[in-house]
Amino acid sequence: MFKEFKEFAFKGSLVDMAIGIVIGVAFGALINSFVKDVLMPPIGLFIGSDFSNLFVVLREGATPGPYASLEEARAAAAITLNYGVFINFLVNFLIIAFAMFLVITWAGAKKKEKEQEAAMKECPWCLSEIPVRALRCSHCTSNLEEKRAA
Repeated sequence: MFKEFKEFAFKGSLVDMAIGIVIGVAFGALINSFVKDVLMPPIGLFIGSDFSNLFVVLREGATPGPYASLEEARAAAAITLNYGVFINFLVNFLIIAFAMFLVITWAGAKKKEKEQEAAMKECPWCLSEIPVRALRCSHCTSNLEEKRAA
């Protein structure tokens, strides 16, 4: 039983998936820091407040409002609608989605390029298998452009 578990746990695809998850979590933390520490402060300066402090009080808590910050409202046990926090998460999501789009697009282009390089055709002169993009046969050295023109 231990041997079967060991085979399962150390399969290449499972280890690759674990590495991907760890890298994904680290990438998410990096994006969160970018949004919170780099992107939002200038935007907060522009709108006059940090997004995380944008909220609407639905019901006041033990101490009556107004509350200067979300933390103050939470400390008073007020019920709030935290749309600023949602905006932060939305910006995080959009940045992560765009970054993943770029990575997937780049990987797809590399895969397509590799497939094109690996594609083979038959030389019309010696019938050897050669790359599709070849202009001269590597076996018989025939010029493949002449055959196309003929």
